[in-house]
Amino acid sequence: MLYDGAMSEDEIDDESAASPEGEAAPPPRHNPELLGHESAESTLLAAYNSGRLPHAWLIAGPQGVGKATLAFRFARFLFAQGESGMGGLFGADAAAKPQSLAVSPEHPAFRLVAGGGHPDLLVVERGYDFKRKKFRSEIVVDDTRAIGGFLHLTASQGGYRVVIVDTADDMNRNSANALLKVLEEPPKRAVLLLLSESPGRLLPTIRSRCRLIHVSKLPDQAVLAAISRYAPEVSAADVAALTALAEGSIGRALALAAGGGIEIQRGLYRLLGEIPAMDGESLHVFAEQMTRGEGDGFRILSELLPNAVATMVRLALGRPDPTPSAERATLARLASRAPLAQWVEVWRKICHLFAAAERIELDRKQTVLSAFWAVEEAAR
Repeated sequence: MLYDGAMSEDEIDDESAASPEGEAAPPPRHNPELLGHESAESTLLAAYNSGRLPHAWLIAGPQGVGKATLAFRFARFLFAQGESGMGGLFGADAAAKPQSLAVSPEHPAFRLVAGGGHPDLLVVERGYDFKRKKFRSEIVVDDTRAIGGFLHLTASQGGYRVVIVDTADDMNRNSANALLKVLEEPPKRAVLLLLSESPGRLLPTIRSRCRLIHVSKLPDQAVLAAISRYAPEVSAADVAALTALAEGSIGRALALAAGGGIEIQRGLYRLLGEIPAMDGESLHVFAEQMTRGEGDGFRILSELLPNAVATMVRLALGRPDPTPSAERATLARLASRAPLAQWVEVWRKICHLFAAAERIELDRKQTVLSAFWAVEEAAR
């Protein structure tokens, strides 16, 4: 869908990720900063300066590390350059090759993109289902069909037309095939930026038509600094715990901070520590807490519990893991109580449970209970 100024689901999360007492973390469309991805920026800049800019890019990396921020940064840059860096609406200087993708927040291109009003930018993402009053679970074919018509229009600002698909992982098969048709016959002066957390799940024919940029996890110091800046109410001890949980993702760290991720983590490990003799009443109380309100607790638990089981698999394989020692000891004890193949199956089962709860609206409390019971049954 063409971005019209309304926030996407991810940006709504970003806006609420900071405490009212702290500075709000800017959503990608508004963010003038790019942390820790100098190599990716250099790759895009070099391609532009070469005069042979590929028409499609696959920006891959974990959630919350800056893929969308990089995509909007590059889109603003292309718009600011105007017509091949030779004028256009914003008067780029043809004599000097740009040395950075940075565009001033005061620049017209920046303001138009941030306000959702740039006529040469199309953002394709999961749309809002007004009947169900929630965001769709996938990008539908009508969304990607709009890309072809959009890109064949003449750029109103004399330069490029840009499409950002956030994320390409959300496309169903029909929408992916519709996008593939555009990639097979791309129009001139068009750039597609596909964001992906799991590029291996995309159609091979889509991957083969894109130039890949991998955006890596951010160093702990960058995550720690972001938490301190945007969530200053978090204690020093909890900042360290959030940094470990975030696994190099600023977006994940701030979402965990806003959603009570540390308390959820503690509750999770209290229950895991009781297995194979979990207290049923405590489990029901915890499940009730996780399914109250807007679903932040459920969403966070749907990441933390599968991650804990995945860590058990890694420990069973003898692989190093950064999990704090007390939690690692709990997971190592559980891992020793069943064969490796059984824990892999448990991981698959609880991932399926949480995904089904989201897609077909299973009872969330029952989903939490079933997930813990699956772990307990394997550990008996």
